[in-house]
Amino acid sequence: MTKFLFSLVLLFSISVSAQLKSPSEFLGYELGSQFTRHHEVVDYYEYLAKQEPDRVKLTVYGKTNERRPLIMAYVSSAQNIANLESIRQEHLKSTEGGGSSDKAIVWLSYNVHGNESVSTEASMQTIYELLTNKSSYLENTVVIMDPCINPDGRDRYSNWYNQYKNTPYQVDPNSKEHFEGWWGGRSNHYMFDLNRDWAWLTQVESQQRLKQFNKWMPHVHVDFHEQGVNNPYYFAPAAEPYHEVITDFQRDFQVTLGRNHAKYFDANGWFYFTKEVFDLLYPSYGDTYPIYNGAIGMTYEQGGGGRAGLGIITGNGDTLTLKDRIAHHFTTGISTVEVSSQNVDKLNSEFKKFYSNKNFAYKSYVLKGDEDKLNALKSLLDKHEIEYGDLSNGSYKGYDYSSGKSGSVSIQNNGMVVSVNQPKGTLVTVLFEPSAKLSDSLTYDITAWSLPYAYGLDAIASTSTVAGQQVSKSANSTNIAPSSYAYLTDWNSMNDAQFLAELLKEGIRVRKADHPFSIEGKSFARGTLIITKGDNEFKKDFTQTLQAIAKKYDKNITPTSTGFVDAGKDFGSSSIQMIEKPKIAVLSGGPTSTLRFGEIWHFFEQQLHYPITVLDDDYINRVDLKDYNVLILPDGRYGNHFNEDQLSKIKDWVRSGGKLVAMGGSINAIDGDKGFGIKRNEMEKDSGKNSPQPYEDWERESIKGAITGAIFKAKVDNTNPLAYGYGKDYFTLKLGSSSYAYLNNGNAVYLEKDAKPFSGFAGSKAQKEISESLIFGLENYGRGQVVYMVDNPLFRGFWENGKLFFANALFMVD
Repeated sequence: MTKFLFSLVLLFSISVSAQLKSPSEFLGYELGSQFTRHHEVVDYYEYLAKQEPDRVKLTVYGKTNERRPLIMAYVSSAQNIANLESIRQEHLKSTEGGGSSDKAIVWLSYNVHGNESVSTEASMQTIYELLTNKSSYLENTVVIMDPCINPDGRDRYSNWYNQYKNTPYQVDPNSKEHFEGWWGGRSNHYMFDLNRDWAWLTQVESQQRLKQFNKWMPHVHVDFHEQGVNNPYYFAPAAEPYHEVITDFQRDFQVTLGRNHAKYFDANGWFYFTKEVFDLLYPSYGDTYPIYNGAIGMTYEQGGGGRAGLGIITGNGDTLTLKDRIAHHFTTGISTVEVSSQNVDKLNSEFKKFYSNKNFAYKSYVLKGDEDKLNALKSLLDKHEIEYGDLSNGSYKGYDYSSGKSGSVSIQNNGMVVSVNQPKGTLVTVLFEPSAKLSDSLTYDITAWSLPYAYGLDAIASTSTVAGQQVSKSANSTNIAPSSYAYLTDWNSMNDAQFLAELLKEGIRVRKADHPFSIEGKSFARGTLIITKGDNEFKKDFTQTLQAIAKKYDKNITPTSTGFVDAGKDFGSSSIQMIEKPKIAVLSGGPTSTLRFGEIWHFFEQQLHYPITVLDDDYINRVDLKDYNVLILPDGRYGNHFNEDQLSKIKDWVRSGGKLVAMGGSINAIDGDKGFGIKRNEMEKDSGKNSPQPYEDWERESIKGAITGAIFKAKVDNTNPLAYGYGKDYFTLKLGSSSYAYLNNGNAVYLEKDAKPFSGFAGSKAQKEISESLIFGLENYGRGQVVYMVDNPLFRGFWENGKLFFANALFMVD
């Protein structure tokens, strides 16, 4: 009787599955013949969840900036879906050395880059296949599918392609449909690359996704991508360098998966490559971040991307179609689930081992610094569910991040500690280690990122376990006494910049101190904000507004009854300047990098919360720049972009009192005799002849002139308004060897002779090129100023300690 009932259930299941509509049947067109818009993808997943509620659980885990839903499907057997929460909890016990999970958790992420659009199409075929012909894989496997990590970018691309494509489509690679404009579909709304945001969590998509990731901590994670049209398919195993914390099992299982994929690709005669290009080092990728959390993390790359459209003739004369690309991603997706289902016991046992291994050189990371910077770091750690403790008093020894050798740090109510003795200890090691070990200097991304440098904190890496405490800290004094002459507050962090920005938006007038001073027994540094009652006597509800804003940003406000200082400059001095309310324009389009423009856009709207006007390169010549007092030129490829008339217009505007902020490559367009005073460093040529190099070594020879995201210790002139709020040193993240000579005056941050990287790779030739070079500087020009930012203080939104330089350029430079 039992066998009879089982047969009936099986027949019923097969019958229901047979009735499921394939993606082509549901959408009304053959999959691969069109690009599916995001709402149609959501419709298909909702259809499957409605038709198969016992085997598909669909959740909406958030929304994008453009209000598109972020969805996630859990796919497994009916029994597993019914017990999904207990499976999850049993699996998570492995991170603390317990549990007896007998299921594999496989997470498949699609379309993190919007114009790498094939993967979302493949996801629909994959889930259909899992529910029909490959349902046996689901008996011991829970498959989590995110069909589109970046809906805003995907719809931007598919809408653009549908607008410009020929009918049905044109395979000629010169046709318009194979050339996106300045703002392609790769990035999200703020033009960020979401595949480089897993660790930094600057974007809403990343923040919402990580909450779900932390709930599951999968055994296997695949990030589906596309690469150049002429490249064959790429799958694991990855290229060197592998980070040294990656386990032997994680390496070996990549090989196991790769061999299984190769079996299917070989049978079809499809080309592929492994162990090249895509390494496992930088922690903020969709493959590395899961690896540092115990998973088998992988990138799969299909040739195509935004250029491929529905079909394109490749370099060797073949035609690559969207249907071909779907077949390849579909095959590796199914193969991944297959191998995982065959290795459930091994995946579970090795996952548990990963979390029991805490044999790291450094046991604790002790940090000291400004409270706002510590709080900013704590906010990031909270999102990662990384534990930390406060430190009240004491001296701690270890590797000193500031000196690059053994030292100590003394804590007095301004410290914290992060230990590796916690479930996420491996991730802690990767994010905090002073310098990642490189097994190969040929890397795909930056090679340095250590959080103490990024957040501007003094730090010690200790070989001993340091216990943290819960330190109760009293709230800052935000009581605004109406009878006071003025109100004073410090200038050290982005929190302070946000506070000032809101004051200015609310019409409150603020002054700044250009010299240190002391008053009523207290000392104040350069950059101190001074808000006087006299400056705001006509501001309705002045004190109430000031108090509300101070409370919002937890600002410590010091009232004073006089403007007569004990030492320094009185508040009526010309050295106590009113901060001009910036009216800011930012150049977009044309020569600017979308990523670099996006960092500025995001900084203003989501971090500083201050309005900007975007002026596109197509029409900026018709704009009267007198309407703005700040113009920002983002990094990009400018060359000689500005003609003589355009450059003359910009120079006249600066001479009349405007402030020009030139970043990265934009400096090239305004330097030299025709522009402003900054000049490129002239490098000495090698006097002797170089011996011939083998052709195969050209790539390794070329990296001698490269800097792949390395951290350098720079000197700071903190008497320069561009450097208010900083100490005498700054750790800068250099992304290349562009080098400019010191200015005659105004060198705020600069590298001295023979500077060496504290962390990360910099080629020998590149190190010579950047010796004695400018990083951030200020040039007075007529009644205006030019701010030069050779390095990028806003890089990917995560280099927290650079952001105050950018705020200084807006508010402190006058």
